[in-house]
Amino acid sequence: MNITVENLAPCKKLVRVELDATAVDTAFDAITKDYQKQASLPGFRPGKAPRDMVVKKYGAEIKDEAKRKLIGDNYRKALEDKKINAVGYPDIEEIQFDRGQNLIFAATVETAPEFELPEYKGLPAKIETKSVTDADVEKALDMLRAQHAKFDTVVRPLANGDIAVVNYTGTCDGKAITDLAPTAKGLTEQKNFWIETEGNSFIPGFAAQLTGAKAGDKRTVNVDFPADFVTKELQGKQGVYEVEMVEVKEKVMPTLDNELAKKFGAEDLEKLKAGVRTDLENELKYSKSKSIRQQVVQSLLEKLNFELPESAVANETRNVVYDLVRQNTQRGVNRDIIEQQKDQIYAAAAGNAKERVRLAFIVARIAEQEKLSATQEDVIRRAQTLAMMNQMPVDAFIKDLQKRNGVNELYEQVLHEKVLELLEKNASITETAPAK
Repeated sequence: MNITVENLAPCKKLVRVELDATAVDTAFDAITKDYQKQASLPGFRPGKAPRDMVVKKYGAEIKDEAKRKLIGDNYRKALEDKKINAVGYPDIEEIQFDRGQNLIFAATVETAPEFELPEYKGLPAKIETKSVTDADVEKALDMLRAQHAKFDTVVRPLANGDIAVVNYTGTCDGKAITDLAPTAKGLTEQKNFWIETEGNSFIPGFAAQLTGAKAGDKRTVNVDFPADFVTKELQGKQGVYEVEMVEVKEKVMPTLDNELAKKFGAEDLEKLKAGVRTDLENELKYSKSKSIRQQVVQSLLEKLNFELPESAVANETRNVVYDLVRQNTQRGVNRDIIEQQKDQIYAAAAGNAKERVRLAFIVARIAEQEKLSATQEDVIRRAQTLAMMNQMPVDAFIKDLQKRNGVNELYEQVLHEKVLELLEKNASITETAPAK
């Protein structure tokens, strides 16, 4: 076999293979014999038909199978011989193939990028010196109490901490808000809408202008839509709302006692407090770990910049676009809005995809250097975790993965996790005072 390799571009090569006619004829003969063993022709017992009759009837199929086998086997041998790390599927061009002739074919193949790993142990990361305090536990307990709060209608002016139940209509620049933002129907008009007076719920500054109003009162409320407001068409603009107070509701929090604790599955209040503290400590630990990993990964990406295979970036871009569209759809974003923003979505996805592909190659190289691997047991545990998160039986989840050839993704995810654990474990961490 004669192999020549030509560099077409970074991460792209042309591999030309020529195999002598003797090897081609040997393959034809072997496949013809297989067909002879299985062929059933009129007048002959299975496997007893003459060779020339089998070739006459199945000649096209024999030739196709010989071509697939010879090109497939010798393409893989060529990659191994020339130590080419191919990515994705090759573009095969058949130049010459038939009985009694040399096989000649060319494969355009994308390859993994070539780069030198920098020192990846001891990468810097900063974390705030934090611990779970009694105040944190009390705040979390108040949030649990709020889940069982009651809202009693009261006949008095609205005070801070109350809920205002209102009817309203809104305008901007003298026009109905839907004239500027067609999808913002909820910002234009609502009936019996509940607004919390604490914090900046709904639109910043809205609730504060209702303080002191009683049921039946009417007020004009002026608001400034923030520059980062969720509805893009209203960002930085001013709105005017005509508001009618329907009811004032007082928020009544339940007593923090053993009975409340039992509603959350705890034996008593002390057990609930202990469970809350443990949950907060786990959240803090996860948050610190996530921050360290993000910092060391960013440090690696800044140290390494190399050309990427076009197909890998294109595939990942499609994956990112799909995820973005799915997330927007789940949030209730109209399909027409998504279509209008498809160029921005694609541009954002392309940039994100390049970074993800680059990180995948870096992670794979570190895993190879550290001799890390994902075992079948690792993958099963990963599948069990994902099945639980998706509220699916494990067997059904794995079958779904197999249908879409997604099992390899789990191996990659497990290996990715092991590399990040290694980077985090070996990071050079500096603790800083918490931001005030």
